[in-house]
Amino acid sequence: MVQALLGETDESKWVTCRLCAHECRIPPGKCGTCGVRRNLDGELVSLNSDRIVAMHVDPIEKKPLYHFLAGSRSFSIAAMGCNFSCRFCQNHEISMVKNEEAIQGERLTPEQLVAIALRNRCRSIAYTYTEPTVFFELMLETARLARAARLRNVMVSNGYLTMRALSLLAPFLDGANIDLKSFRDDFYRKYCSARLQPVLETIAAMRRMGIWIEVTTLLIPGLNDGPEELEQLISFLLELDASIPWHVSRFFPQYRLADIPPTDAAAIHGVLQHAEDEGMKFTYGGNLADSRWSNTRCPACAETLIERRGYRVESVGLQSGTCRFCGAALPGVWD
Repeated sequence: MVQALLGETDESKWVTCRLCAHECRIPPGKCGTCGVRRNLDGELVSLNSDRIVAMHVDPIEKKPLYHFLAGSRSFSIAAMGCNFSCRFCQNHEISMVKNEEAIQGERLTPEQLVAIALRNRCRSIAYTYTEPTVFFELMLETARLARAARLRNVMVSNGYLTMRALSLLAPFLDGANIDLKSFRDDFYRKYCSARLQPVLETIAAMRRMGIWIEVTTLLIPGLNDGPEELEQLISFLLELDASIPWHVSRFFPQYRLADIPPTDAAAIHGVLQHAEDEGMKFTYGGNLADSRWSNTRCPACAETLIERRGYRVESVGLQSGTCRFCGAALPGVWD
């Protein structure tokens, strides 16, 4: 167990966890919604922040981050747990913690993780696969050491952390991909056991803080693909910044939504085209074979700057983050 941050203890030894937007009030001996932060006799402890359940060297495009050190490798790590309970979770075996005995992982220190990243010639460390917010202590210390070693830090997150948590992490966080699962609060409550508004606040806050941000939406037939909802989501992103890359991914049946059919590829094409027509500069398709929605084009001259085949970057028409055809700057992190 690791002493956890952002816990507030009252006179009766109940602890309020201020890490995520659930802000669980936890009685002695019990865990919060995530299942990995426990009230141990009035002290908030983390049960997972010294246990790595998954680590791989991934292409940065797998996060997905398309405007962040394109073609580079990212050392990706996770500990068990999540503060959501999404019915369509693709990593539910390691994200859904039912009891303390189920928490698994290899004991590795932040120093060891940074050393592994450097040894594998990665340019960043990605906190991903589960929900990095719930292994916050591990992420924060690893990110601090990674920054000192000239590695970048990125997280793939549901965006449900509090502003207090984000303010601690932000000085070391270079990029993030946030899942915007729907633009309806009732969807978040029914299918994720969460709320929409804190996610929107996180996206906006990261944008203000200068953290490079990309957004992903998994399009689920009949659940979050209504025209009015998508119009509201697109309008939200446009109001923040038309240059925020938006990844729209194809759903495949899994976990507790096995009875819903896969998203029609044509529906993804239609949503991406509409977003582009509305003014979004960078729209990408996930789980699609069509390279049209994989490549990055210059917003000024429309020339292709980055060609992708799956997670492989075939060519880059960039020179220090600018278009080599017209000289326009391409938003993102390139060096």
